[in-house]
Amino acid sequence: MIGRIPVLDVHPLVDCGRRPAKAVAGETFQVTATVFREGHDAVAANVVLRGPGGRPGPWTPMRELAPGTDRWGADVTPDAEGRWTYTVEAWSDPVATWRHAALIKIPAGIDTALVLAEGAELYERAAEGVPKRDGREAVLAAVDALRDEARPAGARLAAALAPEAADALARHPLRELVTASRPHPLVVERRRALYGSWYEMFPRSEGASVEPAKAPRKGRRAKAAAAPEAPRIVSGTFRTAAERLPAVAAMGFDVVYLPPIHPIGTSHRKGPNNSLTPAPHDVGVPWAIGSAEGGHDAVHPDLGTLEDFAHFVETARNLRMEVALDFALQCSPDHPWVEKHPEWFQHRADGSIAYAENPPKKYQDIFPIAFDKDLPGIVTESVRILRFWMDRGVRIFRVDNPHTKPVIFWEKVITEINRTDPDVIFLAEAFTRPAMMHTLATIGFQQSYTYFTWRNSRQEITDYVTELAGGTASFMRPNFFVNTPDILPGYLQEGGRPAFEARAVLAATLSPSWGVYAGFELCENTPTDHGSEEYLDSEKYEIRPRDWEAAEREGRSLAPLITSLNRIRRRHPALQQLRDVHFHTSDNDALIVYSKRSGSNILLVVVNLDPHHTQEATVSLDMPRLGLDRHESVPVRDELTGTSYHWGRTFYVRLEPGVTPAHIAVLRPSPPTGGSPTP
Repeated sequence: MIGRIPVLDVHPLVDCGRRPAKAVAGETFQVTATVFREGHDAVAANVVLRGPGGRPGPWTPMRELAPGTDRWGADVTPDAEGRWTYTVEAWSDPVATWRHAALIKIPAGIDTALVLAEGAELYERAAEGVPKRDGREAVLAAVDALRDEARPAGARLAAALAPEAADALARHPLRELVTASRPHPLVVERRRALYGSWYEMFPRSEGASVEPAKAPRKGRRAKAAAAPEAPRIVSGTFRTAAERLPAVAAMGFDVVYLPPIHPIGTSHRKGPNNSLTPAPHDVGVPWAIGSAEGGHDAVHPDLGTLEDFAHFVETARNLRMEVALDFALQCSPDHPWVEKHPEWFQHRADGSIAYAENPPKKYQDIFPIAFDKDLPGIVTESVRILRFWMDRGVRIFRVDNPHTKPVIFWEKVITEINRTDPDVIFLAEAFTRPAMMHTLATIGFQQSYTYFTWRNSRQEITDYVTELAGGTASFMRPNFFVNTPDILPGYLQEGGRPAFEARAVLAATLSPSWGVYAGFELCENTPTDHGSEEYLDSEKYEIRPRDWEAAEREGRSLAPLITSLNRIRRRHPALQQLRDVHFHTSDNDALIVYSKRSGSNILLVVVNLDPHHTQEATVSLDMPRLGLDRHESVPVRDELTGTSYHWGRTFYVRLEPGVTPAHIAVLRPSPPTGGSPTP
């Protein structure tokens, strides 16, 4: 039933209010609603936040977003983690109604005495709701003025409209016919759910060593033309991988993400480049989980022990980084579950267990799980595994292919984990259709991979980021990975180093969470063949030692740029938010221009999307969105180069690939804030 003052179409609203909207502590977002009433009397509205346990939160007045639309909005900022609600209250505003009438009637001499008397009575009633310490005397002074017949009518009205009284009544309005929407749920999570810089690395490649090739055996039985054995690469360990962490931290990363660290099956093991004929020393795919050494709650013996893993986690923590662990719910044919729980798998007509397929791709080394065979049992075991790793310091899980598992399964698992441990974060690796991505976000996933990897043109990026920062921001948080072990985008293959620079700038400044997979900083971009997004000699199938020090010494590494980007992100709150992006125009489609704003902290970003050619353009800024006058000229400082400029409503830019990939300009006098937010 509609209330006395209609309050309709409240936003944000997730799944018709059945599921909570999302925010993080300190994040500002807008609540909107349609509010109106019959006749000509004034209405007003406000948002009421209630924190965990029903604790009253901020009371925020709303404003009509565009005159005559009846659409009202207010920016709100929950300040603590937990379960909140937000309610829109609408009410009749008799003071505003009287002011409107008085400003018309008194100058015209219509019912002057009556209007002033009504105003005095109204203000006297309103003063009762104003605390003495917060302006009551100013309101009572207006009452006295309205009743002072010795003063001209205009002076009496002016006293009632004085700023002191108006401000007091704005803070403590006289509200009649108050009508509230139903409370809508809001979950407020820790900041890492929204903001962070991720670095993906395979621990087996970090610190890996090469055993010298063995000469052929001599003797009568040895073949004369026998060739020496190929050199064997010895796996790195958690201990050697931990030695890489200081360099990762120095680049400014907050999260170190590890692909599966569990034992790898030997049945149908894949060789280099996804071949079906592995050599004896080939290491297999980490996602083919499980062997005689154990399953999802074990570590690969080549990587070390659980104690070694604990050392890795502690090293990261001491460097102010978190460890994210892959949760890939699938098995190799050698996983203990295959024997212990054969009912958890799909059996074919010949009795064999079906392996994973994504035609034309075949994954003979992986058995998918048949969730409907025993959903409660699989939920229980999944929660046990997650808690096993949580007990060892892991509070972030990157979930592999969640879109190939039932949504109800994830809802049960994540709800159970977050019920007792709301700080645990789940990232959905769901490169799939929008409906599934959105649903996974609404049922509990705190972050999601996105289509950013395949959005390259100015229009594509503008449309997609506008969607992410707008309609879906209340439930789906993007993580802009520039590459993954599975995805080497064509843009990076064809554009060389300038393409890597442009994509890094875009990801780091458009999304509060972004990530790189190791090798990105070396501009690795060789595919298996033309048209493929698979890396040649992919690290999924083999160990890939890299000489990081040589790359930096020779100037081949993008580490300096990445370090600058993460430093800029930490200094500027505007880059730590999702919902504050606005795109500006230029007369060249090869250049994209956008701003991000958080209070007085405003940044302008200009990126050359063409990795092959120098591009120049005249940029036209939407000055009101920057809080600037139309003809104002402001000093800006490029955070990448330290160069200063004066930019106005229009200005000229020229960006040369390999020299100046972008401008990341902070508007003065908007000083950056030091330090990074608490995760």
